[in-house]
Amino acid sequence: MIGVSEIFLILFVPVFLFAIVFWLWMLTDCLKRQDDKFAVGGNNAKLIWVLVIVFTGIIGALVYYFMIKIRD
Repeated sequence: MIGVSEIFLILFVPVFLFAIVFWLWMLTDCLKRQDDKFAVGGNNAKLIWVLVIVFTGIIGALVYYFMIKIRD
């Protein structure tokens, strides 16, 4: 019989892996993006976004995705 802990692991592990992959995808996109492709931020936009993504984790990656990536 499957218990609560097994169900939790079955649901949590894929979500956790997706979050890590998504975070890395947004971080690499930000690092590869040219400086003129950022809508605002001037010369330091890339640095600011990298810091936001690194220090805020998945929340920063989601904000980056909706503000920068999806508009491109």
